[in-house]
Amino acid sequence: MRRTTLVALCLVATTTAGLAGCQSGTDDDRSGGSGTPATASASKPASKAASADPFAGLTGAEIADRAVEATTGARSLRMTGDVPDDESGGTIRIDMAMDRQGECAGTMSMDGQGQAELVRTGGTLYMKYDEKFLRAQSEGEPQADTDAAVAMLAGRWTKMSAGGQDAKDMTGFCDLDTMLGEMEGAGQDVTRGESTTVGGTPALVLHEKDGADRNTLYVATEGKPYLLRFDSASKQDPGTMTLSAYDEPVAAKAPSGTVLDLDALGG
Repeated sequence: MRRTTLVALCLVATTTAGLAGCQSGTDDDRSGGSGTPATASASKPASKAASADPFAGLTGAEIADRAVEATTGARSLRMTGDVPDDESGGTIRIDMAMDRQGECAGTMSMDGQGQAELVRTGGTLYMKYDEKFLRAQSEGEPQADTDAAVAMLAGRWTKMSAGGQDAKDMTGFCDLDTMLGEMEGAGQDVTRGESTTVGGTPALVLHEKDGADRNTLYVATEGKPYLLRFDSASKQDPGTMTLSAYDEPVAAKAPSGTVLDLDALGG
């Protein structure tokens, strides 16, 4: 599986989302989202009592291809991880659950400078940013403009039509078909590694060489062979993405209370 299939997709989506959202967004206690963001669980050696190898007789490339097929067929999932931002040279952290219907809920941050929340449900996109995020993303703008944006948006939920031009980049990020649609099969240089666990799920480690890049894949060995984690050791685009909550409902709930209607403000 090439780096461009997963890490790059997340990178492009979150980079665009962060920049576009700052022009119209805000933050909260995640009550309108998918729950408190979970930190990607560290892998640890699997128990000796693990079930028999479900991939017996398969090559690393064949196992990776099965993982791609299972993952791209998922009805919903959650992506959590850190990816590089090529434009700023910083790091973007995302925690987003999404499904085939375009429902999504989660958070994103850039270089640890604040947090933005996002919920898409029922044809409406809800955004909320904290002050730290807004100020960081407004760097270089006139101070008066930044202060005005913070005063109006920080800590408040906003909404806009998910079908509008301003929401285009963000709604694309909520589209699971788009996020997984360009996943490719693995190359031939994939070798099997050790057994481990990712977030408590038994997994098999695969090591992939793609030119000068070195990637590590973690494939579930119980149930469907979903991709559980992808580590890119590329010098240009290092990053880690954990995938979980496969085929589970996405808790995309419209926030309660007063919500600022950005479409109405735009007139």
